[in-house]
Amino acid sequence: MKLYNFDANGFFMKNNKEAFREYLQLEKNYSPHTVLAYWNDIVSFESFNSLHFDQHDIDQANYSQIRSWIVSLVDANLSNVSVNRKMASLKAYYKFLLKTKQIEASPLLKHKALKTPKKIQIPFSEKEVDAVLLFMQNPVGFEAVRDKLIVDLLYTTGMRRTELIHLKLANVNFGASTIKVLGKRNKERIIPILPLINCQLESYLKERNGLENIIDEEYFFLSKKGVKINESFVYRLINSYFSSVSEKVKKSPHILRHTFATHLLNNGADLNSVKELLGHSSLASTQVYTHNSLTELKKVYKQSHPRNQK
Repeated sequence: MKLYNFDANGFFMKNNKEAFREYLQLEKNYSPHTVLAYWNDIVSFESFNSLHFDQHDIDQANYSQIRSWIVSLVDANLSNVSVNRKMASLKAYYKFLLKTKQIEASPLLKHKALKTPKKIQIPFSEKEVDAVLLFMQNPVGFEAVRDKLIVDLLYTTGMRRTELIHLKLANVNFGASTIKVLGKRNKERIIPILPLINCQLESYLKERNGLENIIDEEYFFLSKKGVKINESFVYRLINSYFSSVSEKVKKSPHILRHTFATHLLNNGADLNSVKELLGHSSLASTQVYTHNSLTELKKVYKQSHPRNQK
């Protein structure tokens, strides 16, 4: 790909790769992490193409070249999931080139994703969640009160780990019993909170206000040093407490989000309502949680139907 482009009047223009990165940042509102992942995938294919086909401009690459890259990735023992992600990055790039009329057809037009095994996320049971919360009851001191609130808040709202750590003090509305979070692609949503959580939020704030030195004042959840908590802290917290009550392989904040959705559906919640609470843009994203609800439904069906009693 060319490092520099100039228009007919000799004015400098960004190359397509740079323009694509700005498009992801400014128009698609993708997170820096996502933009970097797209960028790295494109650069990786660019390097492969240059090395094996002596072609530095991937805008003109054909599917045969892309397929060779796929083969090399598979030979390097990359999982089908990882290969598909890289293809998704390329597909987005060529779609951008089509949109900006840089190319007439995408070389990935007829590409089919590699088959991947469907991974079923196993949620925590209600007994497991109750056991953790029972163990954490009657917390004393800043850290204990904060940790109990984090577990309860993740379980009762289904918010993402990143939404929790970036929660702002100003976005907690005690009067309305709601919190406002910033989700994927900078989409804001309002989540209702239960009365008992409202009380815990107030108790935590009293402890928080007693910290000697608060550095990240605008953020709700802080460490005892007064700085915003990070993602690894939240992961370790959830993993530690649930490891004592569950033998499930994965014990993460995401599993707790999954648990929130599954328990709501198991108890009769409407799929559309769960979709809104989770901040999903489509029902397709939410329907992954119905597998466990279907399992519960089958169990109840077998236990309850008269024909199964004979």
